[in-house]
Amino acid sequence: MKPTEAAGLLSVVMPAHDEAAGIARAIGVVGDILATCGMRWEIVVVDDGSRDGTYERVRALARQDPRIKAVRFSRNFGKEAALLAGLRAARGDAVVTIDADLQHPPSLIPRMIELWRDGAMIVDAVKRKRDTDGFLTRLRAKAFNALISWLGAVNLENASDFKLLDRVVVDTIAGALPERQRFYRGLSQWVGYPRASIPFDVEERVDGQGKWTLLKLIDLATTALVSFTSAPLRIVTVLGSLTLLFGFAVGAEALIGWFQGRAVSGFTTTITTVLILGSFIMISLGIIGEYIAKIYDEIKARPPYLIQAAEGFGEAGSELGAAKAVPTANRTATVLVAPPVTTDPPR
Repeated sequence: MKPTEAAGLLSVVMPAHDEAAGIARAIGVVGDILATCGMRWEIVVVDDGSRDGTYERVRALARQDPRIKAVRFSRNFGKEAALLAGLRAARGDAVVTIDADLQHPPSLIPRMIELWRDGAMIVDAVKRKRDTDGFLTRLRAKAFNALISWLGAVNLENASDFKLLDRVVVDTIAGALPERQRFYRGLSQWVGYPRASIPFDVEERVDGQGKWTLLKLIDLATTALVSFTSAPLRIVTVLGSLTLLFGFAVGAEALIGWFQGRAVSGFTTTITTVLILGSFIMISLGIIGEYIAKIYDEIKARPPYLIQAAEGFGEAGSELGAAKAVPTANRTATVLVAPPVTTDPPR
């Protein structure tokens, strides 16, 4: 049963990295929209190791308005870690995740709340068009979503990180799933639960510049594939089968030439065979190596992020993690370590 308007709390999680130029504007725009939703609200901004004063600006706003909360990582851990930290810190009956660049239109939040009250536990904002992006940006985003959808057993066509999650879904994603290498869009699809979708047009960025590069997108795609499917491992089997067929063809051609008394063209055949076999072997080793690397990262059991500072959570900051003193050369720094993940289902 959904909470009543009077009792309902809506949390907005906003990851930010080097967004000092526009973060105050983003918080102001989102806050104005939330004020019309008929719910109590909070905005949790997670500063993912910014170097331009993003955290200082959010902290100043948090000291003026207790509904604004700020979290600062000790370094850049990536957007996936920032989303996880925000979900763990959020206290709302429903949680909206939105980018700090306002390319996700906050004006859709009231409609997302309506769909949530009608029974949807996940409301996906699906990109209708993204004309504000360049051709290469649109092309690689389309290729990324198509590849994950094809191999990953989750439908990510035009998907985005702009979502509303019910409290049960938040507790499941942030607490009941033990993996550290995460892909938020895929996890929100994988968990199931009743869902609805709402289309939107990507807005033009007003302040700052986009942070996604081709290398970061490739790394995210690799994490998504390894996390959600073993299909790339089957490619190794396919390559092995193709190598076997190629070997039979080359061997048959050599035997036929020998029986017919023709000289066997050894150099060209040998070079071609070595190149093809070498390529297949290296591709196979690379695929296997990616899985081994992710397994290695998981078994190290390092926390997905470290929190250097926070504002608006009280003295204890129990929502964020356990405080631990870390000695340095001149002083003792206090950091917050991400809480251990439990495999028990949420209650």
